[in-house]
Amino acid sequence: MGSHLLVPDWPAPANIRAVTTTRLGGASKPPYNTFNLATHVGDRPEHVAANRQRLALELGFRSEPCWLQQIHSSRVVEVPETRHIIAADASFSRRPQAVCVVMTADCLPVLFCDRQGSVVAAAHAGWRGLAEGILEATINAMQVDVAELMAWMGPAIGARVYEVGGEVWDAFVPQMPEAASAFVATGEAHWSMDIYQLARQRLQSSGLKHIYGGELCTFSDSKRFYSYRRDGVTGRMASLIWRQD
Repeated sequence: MGSHLLVPDWPAPANIRAVTTTRLGGASKPPYNTFNLATHVGDRPEHVAANRQRLALELGFRSEPCWLQQIHSSRVVEVPETRHIIAADASFSRRPQAVCVVMTADCLPVLFCDRQGSVVAAAHAGWRGLAEGILEATINAMQVDVAELMAWMGPAIGARVYEVGGEVWDAFVPQMPEAASAFVATGEAHWSMDIYQLARQRLQSSGLKHIYGGELCTFSDSKRFYSYRRDGVTGRMASLIWRQD
């Protein structure tokens, strides 16, 4: 697998495949250079199509991934057999070769599977979706014993550079007081926020104990990752998971 792809370091079953793309190795021109996979950010459609085709060939997809219209919600859908764009922020599937995917450029992608390799899911957790319960909703949709689930957190904006205002504090701390530990005050009604810590808290409060990843910062690594907060107009990476059997 190419060096422009990240493979989760987690003990997933042998039939589970998962990757996160970087910004490297594609056809897109600046400011989307070069492996942008999003059609909604202003990139040339033919460049996005070429990038998606390269990804499909490299990973051996037998069907089109379930690209979502992400809306910062807690909506989870099952990957349909017919391809059409669905407004949601997570998808899951029990069917072999059905590819769950979310796109990010600072928000947190979380991939899920169970120890038996029977079900997979991908969730897009921006701060709004995280506060609304997208991770909990994804776990519920998978309909397996949470003790059998594992999660991997992909590249997202790091705590040292993610400054937020009072509306973000208000979205988390009143409903979960322990969330306050993920905020460090930087000024009046301003905090740096650790989205990885908030996600871990929510996964653990749902009973999910096997959590991996959470070490990468999209904002700080401009060579490998897109960052909306850093660049404004930019591309999107994709985090994908599927059953290979």
